[in-house]
Amino acid sequence: MIASTTSTFFSSGTWLVIRNLLIFFAVVFWAATVWWIYKDAKRRIEDPWLVGISVLIGVVVPFFGPFIYMLFRPPEYLEDVRERELEIKAMEDRLSKRDLHCPVCRSEVDSTFLVCPICTTKLKQACVNCKAPLEALWQVCPHCETAVEPTAVTLPQFESRRRRRAE
Repeated sequence: MIASTTSTFFSSGTWLVIRNLLIFFAVVFWAATVWWIYKDAKRRIEDPWLVGISVLIGVVVPFFGPFIYMLFRPPEYLEDVRERELEIKAMEDRLSKRDLHCPVCRSEVDSTFLVCPICTTKLKQACVNCKAPLEALWQVCPHCETAVEPTAVTLPQFESRRRRRAE
């Protein structure tokens, strides 16, 4: 009785409609995954050949192609990569044109200043011959070729605020 009911169902028009709808939705889903792979690959990959290979994987391996593509796709969108590169370039430009500040009062100073005009902190050493400002690591003045004498930097001694125990 069960065999005759099942064979009757599978030979009926209802089964044909259900089967055709399932096939239709499977084909639509497969086409949608191929379209998704194409759109995502265009946003992540610059090389058109690699985009084509990604789409081909989606076409040849139905339903598992998107999972294979997701394993090997680049992690970032091209737009994000370009934006990050622009931000890095902007930061590098900003750092190359950085404004100099006094280490004590943080006021803006010029690279030619020997002393901060606000707090009078010594910023650079002057050449003994031409009085041009010298950088800390220079061994010779680039303006007059005079050898730079190394100066010892003395740090100020601070007294401890705690009282020492009498020994």
